[in-house]
Amino acid sequence: MDPKKNPEVDLTKNSSLYFAIGLCLVLFVSWRLIEHKTYDKSDFNYETLQIEDDDDELVPITEQLKTPPPPPPPPAPTIIEVVEDEKEVEETIIESTETTQEQIIEDVEVIEEEVDVEVPFAIIEDVPLFPGCENVKKSERRKCFQEKIQRHISKNFRYPEIAQEMGIQGRVYVQFVISKDGSITGIRTRGPDKNLEKEAQRIIERLPVMIPGKQRGRPVRVPFSIPISFRLE
Repeated sequence: MDPKKNPEVDLTKNSSLYFAIGLCLVLFVSWRLIEHKTYDKSDFNYETLQIEDDDDELVPITEQLKTPPPPPPPPAPTIIEVVEDEKEVEETIIESTETTQEQIIEDVEVIEEEVDVEVPFAIIEDVPLFPGCENVKKSERRKCFQEKIQRHISKNFRYPEIAQEMGIQGRVYVQFVISKDGSITGIRTRGPDKNLEKEAQRIIERLPVMIPGKQRGRPVRVPFSIPISFRLE
């Protein structure tokens, strides 16, 4: 069945387009009304500013005062009188404070300063003397000292019980200094166990007082080192 209405005469065909155009026109008119400004003409008063041409300034007339020049100095006297000085001047004699070379030699006292020097046992001229080595030849005193040290160690040696129970053994290196009065000082030990080090230090502390070593006829400090072996059989 054919429709009764003609599609070319349909009014709702472009209704959405017309609606959008009308909405844009309404928004534009509303925006212009909101942005429109009015001004009250009565608030503006135009006044004229009269400026007089007064560019000429009056410059005061000043007068320069002329000061007179200073008077010239008085002329120098042309006659010079020579006055003789009849007083005798005593000359003072200045004594020289410099000393002669002979006086310097007489006044200087030679002060010998003792220097605390350590000379190793291997190169010292006169080795320290262990008690009992005084009558030995000088060439054999070094050997006598070492033999006496070994005898002293073997005589006073005592193996620590704690080290024996724990099975600790080894070698302890001992270093000490024979001072200028023959006493034993500066004992240092290094070994595998503290108990062994204490025993080695105890043995060295029991060394007797010795005759100190000498270098060029003067007593000096002599460092000496020796190993002590601890072995379990």
